[in-house]
Amino acid sequence: MTGRAVPFMTIAALGVLLCAGPALADVRSDAKAQVEFGIDVAQRGLWREAIYRWEKAVEIDPAYAAAFNDLAIAYEHEGQLQKARKAYDKALELDPNNTQIRQNYELFKEINDRTNQGKAKS
Repeated sequence: MTGRAVPFMTIAALGVLLCAGPALADVRSDAKAQVEFGIDVAQRGLWREAIYRWEKAVEIDPAYAAAFNDLAIAYEHEGQLQKARKAYDKALELDPNNTQIRQNYELFKEINDRTNQGKAKS
């Protein structure tokens, strides 16, 4: 490699990094729009549409913990408990110190543990 190739490669790498910032912001913005739409339809009782929107949000931005939390709540509401647990697990993996996610997950576990204990006694 020549002396000139290193600075060019360094500049090219910096250019890629600088361009990634706005792209990442756009991704979060797109995912946030899906989450907000999901909240709106869930408030109107349209849980399947909400699930669709929140699934889209986590597909767009797989690091969006709040979207996984919303998705978990929707799955739980619809009785899809395995999916709810996985979504809660992912939300907590992404944001382990988020009090709201932790509270939602603890309540989910408490209700499901009680339900499972009741089924076991039957």
